Amino acid sequence: MQFYMAPLEGITGYVFRNTHYACFHPADKYFTPFITPGLNSKRTSKALKDVLPENNKGPFIVPQILTNRADEFIYTEKQLKEMGYTEINLNLGCPSGTVVGKRRGSGFLAFKDELNAFLEEIYNAAEVKISIKTRIGRYDPEEFDALLDIYNQYPLEELIIHPRTREDFYGGKPNMEAFELGLEKSRCPVCYNGDIFTKEDYENFIKKYPQEQSVMIGRGLIANPALLDIILGESDQIDRQRLREFHDQIYEGYKEIMYGETPHLFKMKEIWNYMICLFDNSKKYGKKIRKVQKLKDYDAIIDALFETEEIVKGAGFRKNE
Repeated sequence: MQFYMAPLEGITGYVFRNTHYACFHPADKYFTPFITPGLNSKRTSKALKDVLPENNKGPFIVPQILTNRADEFIYTEKQLKEMGYTEINLNLGCPSGTVVGKRRGSGFLAFKDELNAFLEEIYNAAEVKISIKTRIGRYDPEEFDALLDIYNQYPLEELIIHPRTREDFYGGKPNMEAFELGLEKSRCPVCYNGDIFTKEDYENFIKKYPQEQSVMIGRGLIANPALLDIILGESDQIDRQRLREFHDQIYEGYKEIMYGETPHLFKMKEIWNYMICLFDNSKKYGKKIRKVQKLKDYDAIIDALFETEEIVKGAGFRKNE
């Protein structure tokens, strides 16, 4: 089984990816938060810094591109190839309103003729492997059959299926009937993405789909960075000391690249929105972290959290939803 870390905007940048790779059982592939063409030539630009080879030593990185213009995609693909990347991913899954309103991400799925023409152009010009991360439709799961007909015309490296429509956002349950249609019909390898938050979730999935060779995990792996260790039987639960080391390395990593306390705190708060579910009194400490305004006060809260609160065995993201 191959495990991928899903991209999560604002969280899974290179500081987080490198630290996870160093501290826990690493993912086989780490997908970057989407970049929009083209990459700014200034080495200080956020998108460029996140994919620069010198910032990504160790993990296998797959940059993800968000666009509906073939010329933009091809231009950025060439930039990434020059950096040494051999695989890139097309984002057809983002449900954000601002993205969808521009016919990008999952918004592109509603325009099948344009999507087909776009894919024909980028695959004809492809110089690296191209995988696709998709939802099952813009409005309705019944759209997925026609989307698969389009995808099957091209040499996808892999089809990563998040079995929700754009309208679902992250609510409700994944549509496993649509995922099964993808397994049955897709001519390329299929990867599953959606709601694997605990070892039990993974075991239930693989029991039903033993033929699956890859899964992508997002929120579950952010909430519990030791989830792969637990799934693979390398530990029963996350170790407090390793979690503290993981936190501290990320904290110091952001300190090196952030200017001022506010952006530094914002980054740490984003991570704790997910990771706080690991602890007893998660609501109490989650509230304290959300309200804190100074790094020195944040430090005191985190020290108290690690010193006084127990880690909940089997904790996963849904416990904090």
